[in-house]
Amino acid sequence: MLSTQTISEHASKDSCWIIVHGKVYDVTGFLDEHPGGSKIILKYAGKDATEAYEPIHPPNAIIDNLSTEKHLGDVDPSTVTKVVKVISEAEKQRQALIAKRPPLDEILNLHDFEAVAKIILPDKAWAYYSSASDDEITIRENRAAYQSLVPSRILRDVTVVDWSTTILGQKSNLPVYISATALGKLGHPDGELNLTRAAGKHGVIQMIPTLASCSFDEIVDAALPNQPLFLQLYVNRDRTITKRYVQHAEKRGVKGLFITVDAPQLGRREKDMRMKFVGDDAGAKVQENMSGVKKDEGVARAISSFIDPSLSWKDIPWFRSITNMPIILKGVSTPEDAVLALEAGVQGIVLSNHGGRQLDTSRSGLENLIDIVNVLKTRGPWPNPNFSVFVDGGVRRASDVLKALALGASAVGIGRGFLYAFCSYGEAGVEKAFKILGDELEMNMRLLGARNLKELVPEMVDASALQAHVGATPRDNLFDSTYQPLRLAEFKAAKL
Repeated sequence: MLSTQTISEHASKDSCWIIVHGKVYDVTGFLDEHPGGSKIILKYAGKDATEAYEPIHPPNAIIDNLSTEKHLGDVDPSTVTKVVKVISEAEKQRQALIAKRPPLDEILNLHDFEAVAKIILPDKAWAYYSSASDDEITIRENRAAYQSLVPSRILRDVTVVDWSTTILGQKSNLPVYISATALGKLGHPDGELNLTRAAGKHGVIQMIPTLASCSFDEIVDAALPNQPLFLQLYVNRDRTITKRYVQHAEKRGVKGLFITVDAPQLGRREKDMRMKFVGDDAGAKVQENMSGVKKDEGVARAISSFIDPSLSWKDIPWFRSITNMPIILKGVSTPEDAVLALEAGVQGIVLSNHGGRQLDTSRSGLENLIDIVNVLKTRGPWPNPNFSVFVDGGVRRASDVLKALALGASAVGIGRGFLYAFCSYGEAGVEKAFKILGDELEMNMRLLGARNLKELVPEMVDASALQAHVGATPRDNLFDSTYQPLRLAEFKAAKL
């Protein structure tokens, strides 16, 4: 047992000890490598840092990333000096706004969750979650792409409609999976566990992010027995780390490996970059022992320096050799690369532009879907039972999902929609999001005249305008001045 006096003598940059969960660690050599900067650690030098550590790190992060000689022993809890947490006026106001959120039964669509999250999230969290690259054209194009016309069939018996499906051989109650989004604890203390628990209850598949705030094992442990999970992978420069991570995931029962291939370097997300992300509330948890970490260019840069920019087609055989999980390439955008993926023997692709966060002015996944499906139809059976084509980016309505499925998608990924749901209302928010999508699917399938997903065909979507990219027309000011927009869910005390 180490005394408080002994620990307090190590409260400088030259010798820095901290207490986490009743145990003492020497983090002196880690100060300059901490993605959030050394300031936050030094604030707790010689003291109990558990309260600051818990919201933004998985429980085993410090154990796994410090060598055993840096684990100094236990502390006498009766002698611990804890830092008194001072709640700022801004945080007090944010908590007051949280208390005045619209009741969950007033949330009618996924846009409502985003509207609530925008108001109650800390500024840095909102900047990280909502930001996109450069001029943020692609993130808006992702949404606009779904404004296609939908001709409906009539006089069909749609008393019973069924939108259940299988995704990579796994049963799903929605033709939707939860796409990976990073750092869930920036928006909610339980982070990604909100998704895991809700998904288990409702038969929806979650994709675990490499950059989750919760540890991989913590997420898997929170899942129900036999609950299907996928894994999103950023490939580490150190392939030994990647191999160990992938094979551990397979041993834990993960059913699909989604390798992100459109992020050799993360894009410049200027909303995020302007926040700097070097203050006391820094929340990145990864690459604890890495050098050269960017600490003044936002969350994205702080958590991504380990990503390997050398990843190429020559690495696909290696991935196939280290795992039996289905391999999906996430971030494909051209017919040429779709064909290369098919020829490489992987089990599918995700048509994705990273939620508009990578190469700005990239085409939407929905637009790319048309060209890619046309090419894949010439390369074998269609639909191909051994090769799935997924789409993500911009999906907010079940009608968006049905359009993608009609045009040839195997299933659709939703990231921000579920992220904002748990940031706003926790696990209950995610469950409500599932119900909203289910209600919308039932209505839209009936209106389309589709009794099951197999009856969704390309003729049900008029996508002819997708590739026109006509320049924006002048606003109709007279119409705009008289049109009353639909309202989002409202706060009870908006003047707060």
